[in-house]
Amino acid sequence: MSDIIDIQTSDERAEGLKAWGWVSYVLHLIVAVGAVLPSAQPSVALLLIALVIDLVKRSDAQGTWQASHFSWRIRTVLWAGVLYVVTAPLWLLLFLPGWIAWCVISIWFLYRIVRGMVAMNQSRAIDA
Repeated sequence: MSDIIDIQTSDERAEGLKAWGWVSYVLHLIVAVGAVLPSAQPSVALLLIALVIDLVKRSDAQGTWQASHFSWRIRTVLWAGVLYVVTAPLWLLLFLPGWIAWCVISIWFLYRIVRGMVAMNQSRAIDA
């Protein structure tokens, strides 16, 4: 009987983690699409909410295939943030190089989110 309860608890935990993962991916996707489309910038608050979800739930996912997704999203946001900050002076010097850099970063961000969503949909870990 205990084994059945453990399996149900494990399944519920896995489904709960997957649900939180989808919430985070959708929030990231909204931000990523908004970053690529001109004049469709969603609030940075959505990105921060998704990042907090990932930071809080990452420890719950330890030892599961979903752990890689939480780390994947956190690394994606942190790298994108660093890249945006590093390339920000290009906007001050010349408009075009800054715009090109931010477009490339935004497309990279969108690619990483979509790649993660595809892996999540297949219920598999994401490669680092």
